[in-house]
Amino acid sequence: MSRVGKYPVIIPAGVTVSVENGVVKAKGKLGELTYSYADDVEVKLEDGKLWVHPIKQETGINRASWGTTRARLNNIVKGVHDGFSKKLEINGVGYKAQVAGKILKMSLGFSHDVDFEIPAGLKVVCATPTNVEISGMSKEEVGQFAAVVRAKRPPEPYKGKGIKYEGEFILRKEGKKK
Repeated sequence: MSRVGKYPVIIPAGVTVSVENGVVKAKGKLGELTYSYADDVEVKLEDGKLWVHPIKQETGINRASWGTTRARLNNIVKGVHDGFSKKLEINGVGYKAQVAGKILKMSLGFSHDVDFEIPAGLKVVCATPTNVEISGMSKEEVGQFAAVVRAKRPPEPYKGKGIKYEGEFILRKEGKKK
């Protein structure tokens, strides 16, 4: 049994949700998101709550789809109401970032600057040259863009140089011994 799927998605005030033909639409103060769910679950809107039920519970695919659908619906409802954000920290001598229009320019120790085009629907802010905050409605898009930025220079274990998520622990290694 799914432990996530059996709980309802509570819809906060200011968010309108509609369920039609296998598509759930959520509209809130930040915008509108849609999600097309699989045929092996059914979604019902009752008393300000979204309930997800599997059509058949015998197969593992249906149980997995049940929990996944509930989690994705919860993310779109939270996204249109509050939004999501990820914070990145940049460590290293001369490593820095800045936002210029719709481009995130980063100096990461390469012979050239690394430029990322900021996707539509996301907002990127550099409060300091070593801190980057990515925010938006879609948890998937925010996480994907943060992962792409981090992958350009992941933190290394000896000096800790690179890009890491805020609060991420980097296991440090001891250097060479004489």
